[in-house]
Amino acid sequence: MTLDTGNWKLETGKSLSISSPQPPSSRIQGFTLVEAMIAVTILTFAVAGPLFSASRAIIAAQTARDQLTASYLAQEGIEYVRAMRDNEYLAAYRAGGTNVSSTAWNNFLNTITTSCGTSCQFDPTDNSLIACSGGGCSSLWLSSSNVYTQKQTSGAATPFTRTIQAVAVSTNDERIVSTVSWSFHEIPYSVTITDHLTPWQ
Repeated sequence: MTLDTGNWKLETGKSLSISSPQPPSSRIQGFTLVEAMIAVTILTFAVAGPLFSASRAIIAAQTARDQLTASYLAQEGIEYVRAMRDNEYLAAYRAGGTNVSSTAWNNFLNTITTSCGTSCQFDPTDNSLIACSGGGCSSLWLSSSNVYTQKQTSGAATPFTRTIQAVAVSTNDERIVSTVSWSFHEIPYSVTITDHLTPWQ
């Protein structure tokens, strides 16, 4: 005797057996193409987000490093011009005379006007100011002894260019502007430091 209910089949006779039906073919399913694309998209965003953040953090760190270096180079230019003024005073003081401060100040103005003109660059290896050419000041090089110099004899080229300008504000006030410019990822940057020098002695 066989009893068939559609989903279950019961057979009786010599032995009793119950067989379960095979699932319809429509019930056997996998991931559809849309589900797979959504999963891949979510995974892509999950991986791309941290990678983008890490990339921006590296660029920010490199920019901060360059800005710090440029600040030191710009300040070095200011300090050298201030040392020029003080050296003129010491030289005039050793020479003697009645008006040492005025003599030293005039000598300083003559020196910086002759050396700089419109703009100049400073080379610490020579302790000298050099007038920039018509095309602008040349790039700085980092020597093997870790000194930034205008000389291209040794070391490695850097992206930094330092320009020093002396602007007369009055007869007793000279404004010194030291600017260091560079480019990173084709984006121009610059750091400018300004100081006023007077015959303070």
